[in-house]
Formats: sequence, C-alpha cells, structure tokens
Amino acid sequence: MKNFLYISSILVGGCLALISCNDDFLERKLLDKVQANMYFEKPLDLEIYMNQFYSNALFPKYQNHGNDFDSDNEVGATVDTRLQGTRTVVTTGTIGFGNVRSLNYFLNNYKKVEGKHDFNTYKQYVGEAYYFKAVTYFNLLKVYGDIPWLDKDLGTTSPELFSPRTPRNIVADRIIGCLDTAAMYLSADRTNGYSRINKWMALLMQSRVALYEGSWQKYHNGTVFGVTNANPEKYFEIAVKASEAVMASGLYTIYNTGKPTMDYFDLFTRRDYTNNPEVLFWRRYDNQLSRGDGDFTNDRNFRMSQPSGKSITKEMTDQYLCTDGKAITGNSLFQGYATINKEFENRDPRLRQTVATPDQVWKIAANGTSQNWSVIYNTLNGNADLNAPSGYIIQKGYDPHVIYHVQQYEETPSILFRYAEVLLNYVEAKAELGSITQTDVDKTIKLLRARAGMPNLLMGSIANDPKWDFPSLSPLLNEIRRERRVELVGEGFRWDDIARWAAADELIVGKRPKGFLASQIVKNPFPVDQDGFLDPFQKAVPIGYGFKLDRDYLNSIPESEIVLNNKLKQNPGW
Repeated sequence: MKNFLYISSILVGGCLALISCNDDFLERKLLDKVQANMYFEKPLDLEIYMNQFYSNALFPKYQNHGNDFDSDNEVGATVDTRLQGTRTVVTTGTIGFGNVRSLNYFLNNYKKVEGKHDFNTYKQYVGEAYYFKAVTYFNLLKVYGDIPWLDKDLGTTSPELFSPRTPRNIVADRIIGCLDTAAMYLSADRTNGYSRINKWMALLMQSRVALYEGSWQKYHNGTVFGVTNANPEKYFEIAVKASEAVMASGLYTIYNTGKPTMDYFDLFTRRDYTNNPEVLFWRRYDNQLSRGDGDFTNDRNFRMSQPSGKSITKEMTDQYLCTDGKAITGNSLFQGYATINKEFENRDPRLRQTVATPDQVWKIAANGTSQNWSVIYNTLNGNADLNAPSGYIIQKGYDPHVIYHVQQYEETPSILFRYAEVLLNYVEAKAELGSITQTDVDKTIKLLRARAGMPNLLMGSIANDPKWDFPSLSPLLNEIRRERRVELVGEGFRWDDIARWAAADELIVGKRPKGFLASQIVKNPFPVDQDGFLDPFQKAVPIGYGFKLDRDYLNSIPESEIVLNNKLKQNPGW
C-alpha cells in the first residue's frame, strides 16, 4: 500500500532554514528515506526533525478564511460543492498519512538519544511529536470519521497497513491521550508565541478536540454518523478541564485597551504578537528567511484590499446584536437595511470591525493620506477583483497601511491560536453539561463583549429571538453559539461547528446565501430576491443547497485505498 503511507522525504530544506546551521549535521549523508541507525544522536537532531511540522499543512495561513467559506458565514464566487451536495466519490488519491508515518518514526526512535543526554534537554521535541500526531489525526477524524490508528513505524508492506478503520471515539480518546502527553512534556513558559509550541497550546487543542467529539456524539446520535456507546458528557468534561487549565495559568487574557470601536479590529492587524496577552501562537513571516516562500511570507493583506469574489453573508451580519444586547428582530434600535451604514447603526461594534463600510479607511499611504472604502463600494462588482457577491466586504484582519503590503513578499503575521477560543470552548462545554453558572459566563462571554463595549449575557434575562438558528435548543445555548459565531467569524471554525452540531438541516439544506439591498450599488451582475436583496446563487441553486444529510458530513474514502485494503469500508452514503 505504497501510496497510503508514503512520504517522499523526511528532511526538507525549509526545516533547516528555521534554525542555525550545525556543521556535524550538514556533513551527514543526505537522507531520502529514514535511516534509523544514523539519525537521532543528540537533541539538535530531534529539533531539526520536528521543524518540518511547523509548516502550512499543520499551521495554515490566515489568508482565505478557511472553512468559513464552506459555510453560511461567507460566500465566494462559486457554489461550494459540499454545501450543494454535488461531490462524487474520490476514485484515486490517498487519505494522507504521510505525517503519521513520519511522527511514528520519531516516537519509535527518539530514545536513541537516551543515556547520552538528559531527557529535559529534548522533552520539548517529544511533546511536539505527540502534539502534531494529535493534530494530524484530528484533521483526519473531521474529514473521514473512523480512521485506522497506527502507532508503529511501518514500512510500505507492513501488515498493519491493511488494518480496518478504528472507531472514531477510540481515535478521539487516543488524540486526547497524545495531547495529555504533549502537555506534560512541552514548555510551560509563555514563550514568544511563534518559535515553538507550548503546554497551553496543547491544552487549547485538547479543549477543541473534546468539544468537537462531544458535540458530534450528542447531535449525530441516532444518525448514520452516530457512535456506538456514545458518551458526549465525557468529552465535554475534558473540554472544561483543559480550558480551565489554560485559564488558571494566568498567562493569557483578552486584548483590551479600552477602545471598543477599535480593539477587536486592531487585534488582527498587529505587526508583532510577542507580548500580546491574547495570542497563544502566531505565524511570523520573514523575507530574510526565504523571500517568496509560502511558508515564510504572507500576502493576505495585499489580497484583502479588494473583495476578490469573497464576502460576508447577510445571514452572518444579521447575527450581530444591537447595542442593548438584543437581536435585531423587532428591535427599535435596528435601523433597517436601506444602506449598509444605517444597517450597522446601534449594532455590536464588532460588526463594523469585521465588515467594511464606505466611510471607513481603506488605504493609508506612506505620507499619511487616506482613502475610504467608498472607492471600492462605488465600483463594486465592476470586475473579478471588485466582486463581492453579498456586498458585505470583509475587513477583519486587513491593515490599511499600504507600506506593509507587497504582493507575495508581505510579512504581516497571522494569529493561529488565541485565548478567546479557550473561553468559548469552556462556556459551551459547561452549557452542554448543564452545569453552567452566571460566574462561568462572567469569566468568558463577558470579557469578549466588554472589549466591544457590549452588555453582558445574563442567564436569567435572555430576550427571545424569533429567528434563533436553533429553536429546539435553550436560549442560553443559542446565545453561546451566536457569540462563538460573531467572535470567531473568518477564522475557519464555522464549518467544523456546523458539522459537530449536525446543523446542516437548520443552516444549509434548502438555503442560499443572501446579501445587502442591491439598490446600494451602481453595478450589479448578480440576481436579487423578491425583497431586493442580493441573491448571488439564485440561478445556480434555485431550490437552495442540496447538502445530503446522510452523506456530506464526511468525505468519501478514495476508492483506490479500498482496493488496496479491503478492510477499509466506505463512509455512509458514498
């Protein structure tokens, strides 16, 4: 099964670029395959080996908003095939176990250093291996569900390669176990937040994994994706415990300088996050390391200076509360949809810090002169770069200072993990367990809303919203999910949330993304609905998305893999 676990090269040039050169190491024979007897001799060898996992594959750029475009949060230029239900079975390709093989090799061979060096000099790299194995498997779990769990360093003909799929709950338990070990070995220091991962990041990931699996087991129960002997409460408890540990560390808090109309926006446009209280880990791009290399440069802000066919949906903007902490439906504070500026009046300030309005700054030149987004709105939909299918232009994460933006050679950093997620994981898990108190809300949601100058969520006085996404759930869970959606929009969480909540029936099936009133723009190539709102996919999906509830939550297993291993069974519906 050569393709199933193939890795072309263990050492790559990018790994070496991340550290200073070591003459002894560089004088060794170049490796195009693992040679166990000549590789791990000292801690530096372990460090160099682990550097390869600090890559875009496991630390993706904050660039295209990831899975938010595969959801109801954002809309791109074309219909997403998963949401539309038009994907077909993958016939060729691999599941993607290359990192598993590489990490298993490390975990089965790092002890060659034992006896020669104190474990404390290299335990960080052992912790990293467990962390990256957990993340690799979590990514596979989300895509395929049940997935073979492999621990051995396998060759291409090892019988273990032909194992059946391991049940997802067992895989989840082992991922969580790997993260326990990672947290035990990784540095407990806050560090600079971009060089190497630490204990708190492993615990954040553990809270994410546990919340995902607990939700999946609860909300997919009784469906084709259900888990035998499901125990969602166990995972919610783990999510709470992991989040609490990060919260109790005292190392992180919410970035808040007392400027509610700017702090949320400013968080995502910093030039350096070394001392930012909210950021656990961030990607630092450096042209001096490798100019133009995708791992070391980031042209995200350059790309965001125009919508380029991407925009926030009306369904997303409608989620933002009014400044009284209540929904827009029936709220006298809501000024209607006549213009985007009117629509955003009296709303949660995070809305204007996420979506650009014509009166906000678009570009600031080197000499300090500025232009507003009206330049773009006045020519919206004039060409592909100016297309915004919904009209709501994304500006979260965009820095208007043009001096920082050079296409392909930009060094604007990216936030990868932040403390806000820890708080949101904690409060949701507590609510799912039914053990939540106002104190729990006060130390989580209150902090996020306070940054934006919004009133706290009070459990005893939640105003009814007739348009809650989940009318069968409690008002509290609806508001916690709303808070998560608003706070994390554009950061790639939304599809994962829809999948783990089994929420495509409420949010996707039969729906189409809408936009603002078409009357606001001069040129409009998109259809409009009966009320005059932009309806970009009206012709492409006339009856709404055709997502198949009994199939599309998971991907198909490539048929070529099933041919090679007849113990692999296809996912439901494929």
